Amino acid sequence: MRTLYLECGSGASGDMVLGALADLLPDPKEAKDLIESAGIPDVEVIVENADKNGIRGTRVRIIAQGQEEGVNEHHHHGARSLADVLRIIDGLKVSDRVRGMAKDIYGDIAKAESEVHGEPVGEIHFHEVGMLDAIADIVGACMLIERLAPDYITSSPLRTGFGFIRCAHGQLPVPAPATAILLKGMESYSGDVEGELTTPTGAALVGYFAEEYGQRPRMSIEDIGVGIGHHDLSIPNILRAFIGESEEKLFEIYEINCNIDDMTPEDLGQMIVLLLDEGALDATITPIIMKKGRPGHRLTCLCRSGDKDRICKLILTNTSTIGLRIWKAERFEMASHNETVHTEYGDIRVKVSEGYGIRKWKPEHDDLVRAASENGVTVRQVRESIDMKKNLE
Repeated sequence: MRTLYLECGSGASGDMVLGALADLLPDPKEAKDLIESAGIPDVEVIVENADKNGIRGTRVRIIAQGQEEGVNEHHHHGARSLADVLRIIDGLKVSDRVRGMAKDIYGDIAKAESEVHGEPVGEIHFHEVGMLDAIADIVGACMLIERLAPDYITSSPLRTGFGFIRCAHGQLPVPAPATAILLKGMESYSGDVEGELTTPTGAALVGYFAEEYGQRPRMSIEDIGVGIGHHDLSIPNILRAFIGESEEKLFEIYEINCNIDDMTPEDLGQMIVLLLDEGALDATITPIIMKKGRPGHRLTCLCRSGDKDRICKLILTNTSTIGLRIWKAERFEMASHNETVHTEYGDIRVKVSEGYGIRKWKPEHDDLVRAASENGVTVRQVRESIDMKKNLE
């Protein structure tokens, strides 16, 4: 399995992530042409050799409207709304996969800013230079991830730094408020170096791509990319990206089940929707015969380790059961993403799953039905019009 490991011992920022990924290319300066080909307005990309503490690497500088923003990535109120940002991303010359990833990541940043300022996401604004800088960092990182095509991405815990920094809002604690919110669910620590080591954009990128945190996994290293940060610290201000082959990852999951014979079908059936909405990987109901020949049902739920306690409490609260059975298991799991395929009957969303040398795809049935109805054809005709070979090559 092709594995990418991000070593964030000096924190993470947008330019450091870009630099590390660019350094994995045969010629890191190819990243300039790649990012600029997206057509981000008023943005110039500079990719250059650099070093920190005698360690050679790649520094990526983003020049937005003639200004270099990289030293301070904090977004604050100003010129552009999230809707403006998403319109810019929609207009870029990138794949649907890159566009979707970039919009999700920028959306995470906007949600964090919304929580910090106590305002709806739609009312959050970004000053224009910082917005364009972050778009370039985020879109560029997504394009490079697509180019490098890892099957699995993992990261070290992020060092955040400590103390205070000065920005447009005055002095802010480290990690900055938006960064702290983005770090929820991730592994991080302050460390012993004063200053801001992890920025909002860096936290958003690592948080979106990393599936797990810890030491570098057992892997055969093919290449190491080094991203050089702007600041001079008491430690090398670098982010390293290791890429290579590792054993197929088996994901740990929990199976939770219980037997129920005293709930109405309507109430029990609603549990499927509730569990899936709360993050369960799967939920099923199976008819069974219980003691004394009574008909009943077995509710079974699969979930991640971090969701186990919450899911258990949810089942106990919303069903009549007074006990649950839990098993820990490993699961072969393919990575999935959505593609939009253009057909003669309109755009169809397709779920693409890859892993273990296998690739599968399945169109969204609702899209097939809609397209068939709008065009007066059968669902089968719409399905057969999807040329996945053309779209996936």
